[in-house]
Amino acid sequence: MKKQIPLIITFIAGMVMILQFFIPHRPFSDLQQLFNTWFLIITVFAMILGLGNLFKVHTKRLQRRPKGWWYSIVLLAGFAIMFIVGMIWGPARGTPFDYLFWNVHLPMSSMMFALLAFFVASASYRAFRARTPEATLLLVSAILVMIGRVPLGNYIWDKLPLIGDWIMSYPNMAGQRAIMIGIALGIVSTSLRIILGIERTYLSGK
Repeated sequence: MKKQIPLIITFIAGMVMILQFFIPHRPFSDLQQLFNTWFLIITVFAMILGLGNLFKVHTKRLQRRPKGWWYSIVLLAGFAIMFIVGMIWGPARGTPFDYLFWNVHLPMSSMMFALLAFFVASASYRAFRARTPEATLLLVSAILVMIGRVPLGNYIWDKLPLIGDWIMSYPNMAGQRAIMIGIALGIVSTSLRIILGIERTYLSGK
């Protein structure tokens, strides 16, 4: 029963979500809204479990004290401060929670995204080495697009911006659409495997 009940629930929920696209009338439309509400409720409890697991993992790190263990202190301290301040004053404008969010959390998040630029630059350096014809084509296309997007490219040749726009509008868009079609087919096949009970990794790997 531990396996059959989750499989039955998954099958019913999946079939209702599929049928409501083809039969957007009652009872399928009502069931779809009901399942969305349940999904939001389950998401909240899953987030609570995730936060509890995060607290547990970093508490154990403090007990073992491996390399970089003091990062766990920073994380747990930030977690406790934001949680306590939010519970006492709430998230409204002008509260201490709002101040911490805009002056601590948001700048740190921006800094993390800013660091991604350096990782992208290092990855681009490794990817753009002209060792194969494909890498050479990628390198030339990237150079034309980057130079065409800055004022220097227009000074070098007034056609460079047009070439960069053409690369982004046609070859790049064709590649993006092919990737999106592949992703869509992968989602459909994985969803069918889960609904039909073929894929059971969500049942503790059984």
